Amino acid sequence: MSTYIKGAFEISTDKGRLQLNVIHKYLSEEAYWCKNIPLETVAKSIEHSCCFGLYHKEEQIGFARVITDYATYSYLADVFILQIYRGRGLSKWLVQTIMEHPALQGMRKWVLGTRDAHGLYAKYAGFTPLKEPGKFMELHFPDIYKPG
Repeated sequence: MSTYIKGAFEISTDKGRLQLNVIHKYLSEEAYWCKNIPLETVAKSIEHSCCFGLYHKEEQIGFARVITDYATYSYLADVFILQIYRGRGLSKWLVQTIMEHPALQGMRKWVLGTRDAHGLYAKYAGFTPLKEPGKFMELHFPDIYKPG
């Protein structure tokens, strides 16, 4: 487990500190990419990912996870900072911390999906648009969590 401190804020990879209720509330109610996601699905995704919790004192105020094999490939997912803590450089710090984490070095490929934060990921982590998007395929079920 790793811990990083910046003023009154802390990033930790300790899954035992994650506040599932905070993460689920944000993802299910505010995140455009997974509205209505079930609590059980969030818990399972955390269990199978490298997770980064962002805290102010003991209150969780942000989160990100990396889906990875720890050797060749990493997918950055579910990155958020609670609204009242935005504008303080915390998302930049969170992304930089993830990209510099010792367990995530030497990857052949990193990917992520974003609707509106391209500039953040380009400037602070070096992400670029897909060089060969024609090589990528997907199965996408955007309404999978939509109520019946």
